[in-house]
This record gives sequence, structure tokens and C-alpha cells, in this order.
Amino acid sequence: MHPAFSVIFFTTASGAGYGLLFLVAIANALGFVPSSGWFAFATLGAATALIVSGLLASTFHLGHPERAWRALSQWRSSWLSREGVAALATFVPLSVFGIAWTFFGRTQGGFAIAGLVAALGAALTVFTTAMIYRSLRTIRQWHNCWVVPNYLAHALSTGALLLHLAAQIFGRPQAIVGVFAIIAVLLAAFAKSRYWNFIDTTKSASTPESATGLGARGKVRLLDPPHETENYLQKEMGFRIARKHAAKLRTMVRWFAFAFPAALTILSLVFPGRPLGMALAFLAALFALAGTLVERWLFFAEARHAVTLYYGAREI
Repeated sequence: MHPAFSVIFFTTASGAGYGLLFLVAIANALGFVPSSGWFAFATLGAATALIVSGLLASTFHLGHPERAWRALSQWRSSWLSREGVAALATFVPLSVFGIAWTFFGRTQGGFAIAGLVAALGAALTVFTTAMIYRSLRTIRQWHNCWVVPNYLAHALSTGALLLHLAAQIFGRPQAIVGVFAIIAVLLAAFAKSRYWNFIDTTKSASTPESATGLGARGKVRLLDPPHETENYLQKEMGFRIARKHAAKLRTMVRWFAFAFPAALTILSLVFPGRPLGMALAFLAALFALAGTLVERWLFFAEARHAVTLYYGAREI
């Protein structure tokens, strides 16, 4: 599939934002983060900014962004619609939780419950985003059991690294926050490795023979191309990346999204609350976000739609 930067940015930014929101609400309920209104403003403000910027970026991929609101009515059958409904619904408890904490210092009782509801909404929104791709049977690289865990794990890891950065800056760098960030990064690395192993070792059930229904007559081959020049389907759904380039980009993801953030977070724990610890935590979050952008580009670039079987492809 042709990687669209708007969707790549959307899934990366909103995933990090929802991951941060989820963890801030949970950490607040458990007492692992400062009760300061400035801390709430910084973390929930960053989460909201990432979510909103991601959602706005996603509209640039639409042919008619002004009609996006109509998709919300199809929640019974469309995961895209369910994603929109979940995203908007999450803003309600988030607003209650954020205003109460930031301006009134209220983080317990009903306000804590509002935070936990917002955390649930954040997790549900990331899940529905992943299901948009997981539900497409025509794309083998997406229709598998590792897509949803990958989206959830990446949201958790980037959110955890951002939370660790905030904890360092605001002078409460509890070791448990940093340790959890490291675990989250390692979990994301495991999920990604299993996903790559799956798409590399699993063959597609769709072939030119099954696509045309002519398998009983023998091997099907393309006699003439259907078009003299590349059409829209070939450009968008027949995008291919060379195996050697994919291998290099996978290595980049391993280092930037997983290895560097984990190592930098470990080092930051040696300098809790100090400028060097803050700098290391900042670099860990920055590397993770950059690595996730590359990971999402690969997620689209390595996917092949079944329609390419009608244009000469032997497998998808």
C-alpha cells in the first residue's frame, strides 16, 4: 500500500497521546505521579495536543474532509466510524478529569473515576484504529492476530516514555515509572518481531488462480496488462518496497523505536530529577517517536492488496 504521511502521522501521534492519557490516569489513581496542577497541565495537555493533531492530520487523507462527520453514523458496521465515535466520546471524561485536576487540584473520587473512564476510552480508540486494518481480509499483512497487539503496545511504549519524561521534569522520577517504560518498550519490540515473523513466514491463501476462479484449468498468467500506464489502484494498492530497503528500515526501527529508548531510559534512572536525566528521558521519547514513524511507514509499504493479483502479481 502507498504510505500516506497523514495517516502515518495520525497513528503515531494519536497513539502516543492516547498511551500517555491512559497511563497518566492510571498512575494518578495509584499515586505514582505528582498531584500538581502544572503536572496535569503538561501531561494531559501534551496528550490532548497529540491526539487532536493526529485526528486533524487524518482528515487530510480524505477526498472530502468536510464530509468526515457523516462517517460517525456508520458505527454499526464500520471500524472507522467506531474509531471516530470512541475518539469523540473520550474527550468528555478527559475534559472533566483534566479541568478538575489542572484548575482545582481534584484527583480523587468521581474525578479519578472520570480519569479511568478516559483511560478506557483511550485504549478503546487505539483498538478501533487497529481494527480498521485488522478487519481487511484482502490484505494479508494486516489481516492477522499481531496487528492489534502492535498498535496497543506502541501506544503504551511511547506514552510510557513521555510519562517518564514528565516525571523527570517535575521532580518525581519514581523508579517504577521508568522501569514500566522499559518494560513497555520491550513489549512493543516483542510484538513487532512477532508481526514481522508472521508476514515473512505465512503465505497468502489468495493467488491469481483463486482470484480469477480458473485454478481448475491450471496456472493462470497475465496475457496483456490491463492498462498502458499505471492507474490509481496500482499506485495506491500495488506499492512495493525492495526487500533490501525493508530490511534496512526494520533495523532502523529496532534501534530507534526500541534499543535506544530502552538504553537511554535505563541511563536516565541513574540521574533522577537532574538535567542529565531529563535530557536522556527526552532523547528516549524522541527516538521512540521517530522510530514509530518509520515503523508505521513500513506497516503500509509492506502491505499488498489482493487486487494486485489482477495486474500480474503472483502473491500478496
